[in-house]
Amino acid sequence: MSEVRFTDQHEWVRLDDDVATIGITRYATEQLGDVVFVELPDNGRKVGQGAEAAVVESVKAASEVYAPVAGEVTEANAALVSDPAKVNADPEGEGWFFKLKIADRNEFAKLMTDAQYKEYVKGL
Repeated sequence: MSEVRFTDQHEWVRLDDDVATIGITRYATEQLGDVVFVELPDNGRKVGQGAEAAVVESVKAASEVYAPVAGEVTEANAALVSDPAKVNADPEGEGWFFKLKIADRNEFAKLMTDAQYKEYVKGL
């Protein structure tokens, strides 16, 4: 069974066994506006928790996408390179950025739940 957690930098992470799928939240896409370019990490790249892992550029700004958990990149969503609008259309689904083989499940457990994230966003 998969579980989703969130960061205060507006990334989401869905954990299925030891594979974490990572993207940005709908709130983040609303703040960014229309996404026009993404830069994704290479397969095999090791990233630490909180490390810059990808870049998203919109008509308004460029922003880093940070790894919510440490691990090794196993897949990047190549569909976003040719169609970055997928990030706006389905940010928490087809618009995912990359997948990691997670290094430490405890890092995932410390991230915000859906309810905690919704409360966090209300305060912004």
